[in-house]
Amino acid sequence: MTTRRTGLRAEKKRATREALRAAALRLALERGPDNVRVDDIAAAAGVSPRTYNNYFASREQAMVAAVTAERETRVAAAVAARPRTTRLADAVVEAVVEQYTEPGEAKRDALLLIGTRPAVRRAFVATAATIELPLAQVLADRLGDPDTARVLAASVAAAVHVALDRWVPSGTSGGLVVVRGSLPDLLRNALAPLRPALDAAENAAAGSDTAD
Repeated sequence: MTTRRTGLRAEKKRATREALRAAALRLALERGPDNVRVDDIAAAAGVSPRTYNNYFASREQAMVAAVTAERETRVAAAVAARPRTTRLADAVVEAVVEQYTEPGEAKRDALLLIGTRPAVRRAFVATAATIELPLAQVLADRLGDPDTARVLAASVAAAVHVALDRWVPSGTSGGLVVVRGSLPDLLRNALAPLRPALDAAENAAAGSDTAD
C-alpha cells in the first residue's frame, strides 16, 4: 500500500509539473512573456501560486521547462542505456547530442520566444546545469568514483551551456531568430575537450577493476 501511495504521489507531481509548464508556454505565446504572471500560470494549470512555487522559481523557468521537458533525466538515462562496451566519451557525447536535438524540440514559436526575451534566454541556457546531478550518478555507477563523476558531469554541463549560449543569440533579424550553426556540431565541439578526461577516468576504472 505504501509503495502504491508513493507511486501515485510521484505521478501526481509529474502531472502537475507538466500542466504548469504547458500553461506557461501557452500563455507566453499568446500574451508575450512580459504579460504573464505566476498567478496566471497557476490558475491555468488549476493549482495555487504556492503550489507553483514548489515546482518553479520563476515564470521564465516554467516557460523553458515546456521546451526542455525533463531533459536532465533523459540525458542520464540515455548514457546509462548505452552498452558498457561503448566508449564512455562516445556514450556521453552522443547521449547529449541525441537529447538536445531530437526532432521537433526547437519549434519556431518557442525558439522565437527564447531568442527575443533575454530573461527567457537566460533561463533556457541555464537549464544546462540541471544535467549535472543525474549524469553524475550514472557516471559514478560506471566509474566507481563519485568525486571524479561529479567533476566530469559538471564539466559536461558547462560545455552544454557554452554550446547553447552560442546557438541561440540575443535578438532577432527581421523578426526571426537566426541560430548560429548546427546545434549537434556546436555540442560536439564544446564537448570535444572533455573526451581525454572521460577516457582517462574510464581507463582508471578499468585498471582498478583489473587490480581487484
